[in-house]
Amino acid sequence: MSTEAKESLLSDPQRVYDEVVDLIVSEGMVDRDKVTPDATFETLGLKSIDIVMILTAVEEKFDVYIPMDGSIAEARDLKSFIDGVLKRIASEKT
Repeated sequence: MSTEAKESLLSDPQRVYDEVVDLIVSEGMVDRDKVTPDATFETLGLKSIDIVMILTAVEEKFDVYIPMDGSIAEARDLKSFIDGVLKRIASEKT
């Protein structure tokens, strides 16, 4: 993904949110109505393998490396998880 494409994503965080939700729904096989900003992986019934699949899909979709530590591991809910994804995109755009 080009720097320009990543900058475009950063200027539209709602797009990133929507696309991550799409990945959670498809990879985690979760009902879209349950995927809210305050939902957690636990409340969605996602297992470790589901989370790995979601992280892999996010990495591929946004061409970004998501480490299993830092802001992603500390994410309390989907909003903070997606905020962590946005931070990774921002840190890798340069």
